Amino acid sequence: MDNNVKRTGNAPLLLILASFIIVVAGMKAASSILVPFFLAVFIAVICAPPMFWLQRKGVPKVLALIIILALILLVGFLFVALIGPSLNDFLKSLPDYQERLSAHIATFITWLREKGVNIPNEEVPGVFNPGWVMSLAGGILSALSSILTNALLILLTVVFILLEAADFPKKMRAVLKNPKRSLSTIEKFSQSAKRYMVIKTLISAAIGLVIWLWLLILGVDYPVLWGMLSFLLNYVPNIGPLIAALPVALLALVQLGVGSALLTVLGFIVVHIVVGNLIEPRLMGKGLSLSTLVVFLSLVFWGWVLGPIGMILSVPMTSLVKIALESYEGTRGLAIMLGSDTGD
Repeated sequence: MDNNVKRTGNAPLLLILASFIIVVAGMKAASSILVPFFLAVFIAVICAPPMFWLQRKGVPKVLALIIILALILLVGFLFVALIGPSLNDFLKSLPDYQERLSAHIATFITWLREKGVNIPNEEVPGVFNPGWVMSLAGGILSALSSILTNALLILLTVVFILLEAADFPKKMRAVLKNPKRSLSTIEKFSQSAKRYMVIKTLISAAIGLVIWLWLLILGVDYPVLWGMLSFLLNYVPNIGPLIAALPVALLALVQLGVGSALLTVLGFIVVHIVVGNLIEPRLMGKGLSLSTLVVFLSLVFWGWVLGPIGMILSVPMTSLVKIALESYEGTRGLAIMLGSDTGD
């Protein structure tokens, strides 16, 4: 009798876990379809505010949509024109950079041994192998470039999302039992999500521009490439800037020496301290920040499910989930658990 009760009590939990595993497995299997869709949603959320602003200024809906699409195509064209050649050159030169980096590491290990630090030869490849960092950076940018093969699908999805966005409240009023209360909550979530995505994108773009200028001054190879990587990885707080800075510092070390590598790291530190501690909290509010543990787990989880693009989209998606949880009184406690503050 007791055993049957226990089995019945555990069944919902086991069912939830089994359903979660099935959903995650399905998402991983369908990542080639989901990644373009998530990117389309990401772009649509950013583009919706300027489109609605144009409509409020009296621009017809179709013309406003055409203007926004023209801007998307312009940005995509600039991305391909600026990043494509640099990325191809970098990937071709990557084995040479890794070989030169290995030579620097060998010199450093020899110096350590002369100082009395005993490092067995068999442990060197595992402990001193930073070349994977540069490969990771190239992999992220390559994955983003490969997404451009689905550019038409992404663009069409963005068009349909933007067209449906204006009519969504009308449809919800027809479906919901208490439309006034529900729409108020949905509107609150929508406004917070749009504000977060727009501000985060503008801040990331500013960081990418500053990093590009700094590396251009120092003379580091492929400054546009690293500026774009900084822009993308700024969506991942705490961990993202570190992933963006490491390959550039290693490249500066190989190309220009220790002094330039230190200046490169200093530039990243100054930019992210100023933006992360001064500018971003004032614009976005401290309450929107995520726990460092949540950032790391979402990075690992979405990177495993969706690949390198999942790593870039992991924190924006998790932040949108947090905003959605904050919009409902009953789920506000879960939002506090995801955040970096205690909700006091």
